[in-house]
Amino acid sequence: MSELNPERARQAIVEHTRRLAASAAAAGPEAAVPTASKWTVSDLVSHMGQTQNWVAEIIERRISDPTQLPMEMAVFPTDPREWQAWLSQSAQRVANACSDDALGAPVFNPAGDGRSGTRFWLTSMVNEAVVHGFDAANAAEQAADIDADIAAALISNHLAMLTSPTWEMQRSESAHAIRGTGQTLQWVATDVTDDTGAWFVERRPDGAAWTPGARQADVTVTGPARSLLLALTRRLPLTDGAATGISIDGDTDLAQHWLDNTAHISG
Repeated sequence: MSELNPERARQAIVEHTRRLAASAAAAGPEAAVPTASKWTVSDLVSHMGQTQNWVAEIIERRISDPTQLPMEMAVFPTDPREWQAWLSQSAQRVANACSDDALGAPVFNPAGDGRSGTRFWLTSMVNEAVVHGFDAANAAEQAADIDADIAAALISNHLAMLTSPTWEMQRSESAHAIRGTGQTLQWVATDVTDDTGAWFVERRPDGAAWTPGARQADVTVTGPARSLLLALTRRLPLTDGAATGISIDGDTDLAQHWLDNTAHISG
């Protein structure tokens, strides 16, 4: 599984949170978030800052027992004029918590995969800042740039979550829906030149599995890494190739079924 260099990941958290704050200010607190339909911009900002502070506390306290996870969330400043400073502080706090010294520390990993807990949380916080940063930009009718290497790492993280033991336990309806009898899908980024820009998925009777690299598949979805990430997280439509740069070769229904059954809980 490809992962961002830790320093690159920490910088991404801070930078994409800064962009989110700027977009939130432009949109206004009561603006709807079209790509997270149950939320206003105020909800989005609250979720972002509280999540970053909550995760920072987990790592700072080296919590390894899930029964000891923090029960209280950071106080959300209701005055929008305070949001930028609040989000800057929360982003820097969680970035600092994910220091090199903490990467191998005994910290709870909710995915239950082979990563250290801090590695899991570091990538998760990049994902939160990037995907919800797109949500905020969309609410403000602004463009949202995502570098190809960041998008590619988040696609790998997304697929790792969907095929993790935790997903089977907590989202069994999704895990069961994406099982199959050998159907195959692949996603190929046009702006990433090595195997970290291709993801092959096999839907097996005992669960879906993925590996890096390109192979023959029942459907191949190709496009910029940014567009693939946003399609996989259901922020962009799969079939609007003129707007997204995505092309589909093979069974479109198979790819759409995957997306329809792999939504994350929040947003």
